[in-house]
Amino acid sequence: MIRQSLSFTLLWLWSVIAFAQTPATLTSSAPGRWSADKAKAWSAKQPFLVGSNYAPAYAINQLEMFQPETFDLAAIDKELALAESIGMNTMRVFLHDLLWQQDPKGFTTRLNQFLDVCAKHKIRPMLVLFDSCWHPYPQLGKQPEPTPGVHNSGWVQAPGAAALTDVSQYPRLEAYVKGVVSAFKNDNRILMWDLWNEPDNTNATSYGEKSKKENLEPKNKVAVVTNLLPRVFEWARSVNPSQPLTSGPWIVRGNEWADPAKWFPIERVQFENSDVITFHQYSTPENLEKAIADLKKQGRPIICTEFMARGAGSKFQTHLPIAKRENVGMINWGFVGGKTQTYLPWDSWDKPYTGGREPSIWFHEVYKTDMTPYDSTEITAIKAAMGKK
Repeated sequence: MIRQSLSFTLLWLWSVIAFAQTPATLTSSAPGRWSADKAKAWSAKQPFLVGSNYAPAYAINQLEMFQPETFDLAAIDKELALAESIGMNTMRVFLHDLLWQQDPKGFTTRLNQFLDVCAKHKIRPMLVLFDSCWHPYPQLGKQPEPTPGVHNSGWVQAPGAAALTDVSQYPRLEAYVKGVVSAFKNDNRILMWDLWNEPDNTNATSYGEKSKKENLEPKNKVAVVTNLLPRVFEWARSVNPSQPLTSGPWIVRGNEWADPAKWFPIERVQFENSDVITFHQYSTPENLEKAIADLKKQGRPIICTEFMARGAGSKFQTHLPIAKRENVGMINWGFVGGKTQTYLPWDSWDKPYTGGREPSIWFHEVYKTDMTPYDSTEITAIKAAMGKK
């Protein structure tokens, strides 16, 4: 017991020292970050980037997509052929640290096979290593079936809450980041690395009726992630990848992005470490134009890595022309309707669409489960933006 207590104390002291630096002490450009000129040169070689946040219809989350028991390359091939047919040239794809922990070699092999299929269809994906959204207790093995009528009911966080709050697991997370990025660091099939999706998201509205919610998230989650994210950038950069790194803020806050003095601490970490600036925008065309204008002040290429929520005024027909004019890549949420059920609106977290109740319009997704378009005019708009007949 004495030895265990001493070990815990030393671990605690190490964590305090290692993570004591606050984001406010970061320079305007973190060590190793690409120069703005290098980022612009990279961007100049890219086409107008359009794609989806992609999970195949058979997968409820990242684990089901890539675990050996459920990995379905034929299904992925069929769906990405559909994406190619309308001119899409990228996909944003979520990975998970537990896949690496389970079997680094096997996971690397499956990821390589996935990249082969992407290349076959002229799609260069953005790979996401960590994600703070949805359920904080991921487990390997058989994944749950979708909760009827609920948007994205089975997605899981990476790392989960247990690993996030346990510094003894950080070496494992470091091995995952370095292992995956190193394995593909010179691979032209990969567009870029998104190191952490919505890192400060505490999922306050994602677990059902507000009066019945469990307190599943660590109370200090935002502080922990804000201190860990710079290290994740350091881990990825230490293997010298040829692809750019990013992590984008997800809440558009009026004029705050235009003024560095108003950035949240986590936003400062993201903006000052990202080679290419990324962001999310589920709102009107006017707000998209404002966000782009604010972010352009940083003098770097810009990609919107989440958009297209029909009920919130974010649509292909309105947003793609703006983005093409401003040379901003656009990646919508969802491609083919399936187990994630993200065609259901966000309000389904509190009022599930059960008992025959249907949303008036689909929220996300481009295609129905039978792979027919949800709205043929959207396909026309995507093809027009991509110069595809």
